[in-house]
Amino acid sequence: MKVRWGPQHPVSGQWSFFLDVDADVVVGMEPDVGYTHRGIEKVAENRTYIQDVPIVERACIFDAGNFVFGYVEAVEELMGIEVPERAKFIRVIVGEMSRIASHLYWLCLMSIAVGLETMLMWPVNDRELFLDLLEMLTGIRLTYSYFIPGGVRYDLPAGFREETERRMDYFERRLKDYYKMLYLNRTFQMRTKDVGVLKQADAIRMSVVGPNLRGSGVKIDVRKDEPYAAYDQIDFTVPTESEGDTYARSLVRFHEMEQSIFIIREALKKIPSGQIRVNVSPSVPKGEVYSRVESARGELGYYIVSDGGNKPYRLKMSAPSFRSLLSLPQIMRGVPMADVPTLYMSLDLIPLDVDR
Repeated sequence: MKVRWGPQHPVSGQWSFFLDVDADVVVGMEPDVGYTHRGIEKVAENRTYIQDVPIVERACIFDAGNFVFGYVEAVEELMGIEVPERAKFIRVIVGEMSRIASHLYWLCLMSIAVGLETMLMWPVNDRELFLDLLEMLTGIRLTYSYFIPGGVRYDLPAGFREETERRMDYFERRLKDYYKMLYLNRTFQMRTKDVGVLKQADAIRMSVVGPNLRGSGVKIDVRKDEPYAAYDQIDFTVPTESEGDTYARSLVRFHEMEQSIFIIREALKKIPSGQIRVNVSPSVPKGEVYSRVESARGELGYYIVSDGGNKPYRLKMSAPSFRSLLSLPQIMRGVPMADVPTLYMSLDLIPLDVDR
């Protein structure tokens, strides 16, 4: 029989699946996207380049820093401008804090999907460590509109470096507790090991990105492969796991948070003095560009066509959740319905990102 799962239900957000089930075993699955479609790309084509900053970050408010990162990098490439070095390091700091906040949000939902309520509460509280820092820097907790073509809006405030170090020292200790509480937990391992296996060849064939791809043993990360901002000046590690199961994808995200702490610390050490932005023209030269960054969910691409005016003629986003969504029907085939929320959350898909 066919079962509709959604669009309003726990864990998986505002969209639907159509499940073909034999008793309680899933034999087929089709995602029904579009429930949260807002026409962000078309809206962006009717706003100026600076007005599009708060538009594009709403495609994924849980990782707003990296979604704007990709957009401004594309606009700056079209304009042919070089961002000041200090602004590059500040962008890296914000991007990694946004990545940690996003991964913690995922960890909350992943934990409750397997019935571990304590691990819902811990990440919710610890996420505030970084939301407070982002508010201290930008004035806003979630959608910052902080990156703009040419640089960033504000410089680091007084005491930001010290407060960041203090909070990261605490969070590093918390990550050790997370590992013991969740990743060594027998229930979590039973629900995730050898469940929802995505083989390396299949992940590549279906163009899966980010932690989902790296959980299948493919060491690809835009920050390393095509460094942008100040990432080429920081020697960090790209975590990978070879098993390709739900546990592996979860473990990659855990280790990415450790690496994000390292990147933030290195950026704070190496950040130079100087300007935080350069003046830019409201109009963009005629041309087209494709630029990509590594968001919390993987490779995020922006294709922009300019007709020489102050608005993009065409803006297209290659969203990471949409690309990883293609693997969902495969990993759900042959599993009990009780595993549907767990497998869904293992991919960290965001409906707003899929639909845009």
